[in-house]
Amino acid sequence: MTKTIRIDSHQHFWKRSRGDYGWLTPELNSIYRDFMPTDLTSILSQNEIDKTILVQAAPTLAETAFLLEIAEKTAFVAGVVGWVDFENPAATEHLRKLSANPYFKGVRPMIQDIDDPDWMLNPELDLVFKTLIDLDLTFDALVLPKHLSNLLVLLKRYPELKVVIDHCAKPNITEKEFTAWAENMTRLAEKTSAYCKLSGLVTEAPRYSEISVFQPYVDLLCTRFGAQRLMWGSDWPVINLSSTSYEQWNTMSVSMLKRSGFNKQQIEQVMGANAAKFYQLEGLK
Repeated sequence: MTKTIRIDSHQHFWKRSRGDYGWLTPELNSIYRDFMPTDLTSILSQNEIDKTILVQAAPTLAETAFLLEIAEKTAFVAGVVGWVDFENPAATEHLRKLSANPYFKGVRPMIQDIDDPDWMLNPELDLVFKTLIDLDLTFDALVLPKHLSNLLVLLKRYPELKVVIDHCAKPNITEKEFTAWAENMTRLAEKTSAYCKLSGLVTEAPRYSEISVFQPYVDLLCTRFGAQRLMWGSDWPVINLSSTSYEQWNTMSVSMLKRSGFNKQQIEQVMGANAAKFYQLEGLK
């Protein structure tokens, strides 16, 4: 019997001495250290995860080069989501050069950290979005609930853009904000071809939250995006900021998908096959 591929669609590595992680401060004590492949290898093995997507954590081209070097040397890294400065006149040239590397799958501008909530709709970024489409690269949307209406406008403007919403758009679970988030995510699911990452929820909720706290959010995502457009991610090592371990999130996620009515085949799609399709991880079985 052929084993189904398991993919963590969202994890990070960083080396603090590189100096471009402005958000990584001593107050984040549980993750304020280096995290490299040797720190993750045994965790993946224990959780039967075969491959990962390595995602940028710094807004620099240098960090993207750093991640691509890691991917080339690390058997379990199947692809890299990097970064380019969309406002740089050379952005399209950077994308074309990066796309020559088979590990480079797409980009993630750090929209959640950009002061202007309308940044993504700037018409001066048009050529960059069109280049992503032309090169068949992906766009990880690191957004907050306040950005979702603009994201819908963006995706209607560029319907061919391959987009995945990171961390379920970070709903404010601590304050039990659900309705507006659910309405906007429903519109995105119904009116666009966007995918969504089932990741990041535990760091948006009170510590030691029961699975019942997250279930309504997962139910909404399962109903709206379906088994074909959800992909699981750990958000390791950021998940260490919560009271939930990698293993616990893995187990919780499968349980919540079951509770939402997904069968074994559908759960396997979310836990691996969809990421392989979205990021074009050819040959993975």
